[in-house]
Amino acid sequence: MIEFQDVHKSFGALEVLKGVNATVGKGEVVCIIGPSGSGKSTMLRCVNGLENYQKGKVLVEGQAVNRDDKSIQQVRMEVAMVFQRFNLFPHRTVLENVIEGPVYVKGEKKPSAEKRGRELLERVGLAEKASAHPQQLSGGQQQRVAIARALAMQPRAILFDEPTSALDPELVGEVLTVMRDLAKEGMTMLIVTHEIAFAREVADRVLFIDGGVIVEQGPPSEVLVRPSHPRTQDFLHRVLHPID
Repeated sequence: MIEFQDVHKSFGALEVLKGVNATVGKGEVVCIIGPSGSGKSTMLRCVNGLENYQKGKVLVEGQAVNRDDKSIQQVRMEVAMVFQRFNLFPHRTVLENVIEGPVYVKGEKKPSAEKRGRELLERVGLAEKASAHPQQLSGGQQQRVAIARALAMQPRAILFDEPTSALDPELVGEVLTVMRDLAKEGMTMLIVTHEIAFAREVADRVLFIDGGVIVEQGPPSEVLVRPSHPRTQDFLHRVLHPID
């Protein structure tokens, strides 16, 4: 469903992606791990055209992603994104945030969008918050609204950019529970995360990226339990044993 072919991306003189090759199959959950500044989020942002790339190809169901082409709107409808900082509209209610895309992007009638929006809020455990505003919610609740908003577009895949890193530790679990349920239902997901235990549990494959290059990839039982590359081994040791 998603493919990176020798993708290079630079910000000025800084080369962030240095020839990335990777795939995400239909119904697959792929987690991207790596140190800060390694290119994880940039990979995600290239998939839906939030960033342009200078060389190579990013394909979504065989269609090359080009931010400057009108086809990018179709890509963004099919590949939703959940951001680290929620990105909810503060002046709109929870339900209004959820139905924004279906009504104003896809042209869905408001009554049917609201019906589905309420169903999605119930699905993420927030049915009673439909009339609240984002500032009245906890961070975990806001992120669950963001997931409901992504699902409202009925996407074929969802990109998650460190969805729990802005949350207090006690709120992380409620977001990961929703993501686990999506994985069980067969949603195609590409997830940038620091939650190693979560990646080990739900991922079909894990990509370890460092310095703009995918150093190692494979099943979590290999990459996260028995990594073969010294850089992966060092990274996981630092993450899992931070005080050593």
